Amino acid sequence: MSLADLPHMLISESRGWQYIDRKHPSVIRMLLAVAAPLSLLPPLMYLYASTTAPGAVFPALAPALGMGEALIVGGIFFAVELAMVFLMADVIRQIAESSDTQPTYAQSFSLAAIAPVPLWLTSLMLFVPSMTFNVLMLAIAWLGTAALIRHGVRTLLHVDDADAAHHISNRITFAGVAAWIGLTVVMSLVLSLVLGWR
Repeated sequence: MSLADLPHMLISESRGWQYIDRKHPSVIRMLLAVAAPLSLLPPLMYLYASTTAPGAVFPALAPALGMGEALIVGGIFFAVELAMVFLMADVIRQIAESSDTQPTYAQSFSLAAIAPVPLWLTSLMLFVPSMTFNVLMLAIAWLGTAALIRHGVRTLLHVDDADAAHHISNRITFAGVAAWIGLTVVMSLVLSLVLGWR
């Protein structure tokens, strides 16, 4: 899979997906090739947006985070993002198993690593210092994530029945939204703790 395949993967169950299914990538390979590098984008872009245009997208901190504090918050954010991918892989596997499908953990991890790609890439929109623009881009990214889940379930998890795939993809999408909300809450708490240590 390459980023060039991503637009096709949003609308197709074959282009890109079948290549990944044939390759059977390991958890480590998907972690190193997809999840880890793309998980770096949100903390780096948050740091950029907070230092170049404080208050334009995120609430301005007074005083602003120092470099050490920013590295701590960014490092924790990165670690929590990766932990969330592992957690979602297990959730995906459990949801599939409850619908009489038996994907491997590696297959579930592949879907868990690919689905949030639009969300990770949307952090690049923080180059535009506008909250309205970034909220709109985030909403579009969520539609992309839902589309990736919907088109990836049948191929990566080997779900033959269309109705079952639809049901599984809906449950995975709802779980992903809950995980994203949880990630946001955790990072707000981490930021509060860092600010409280001043």
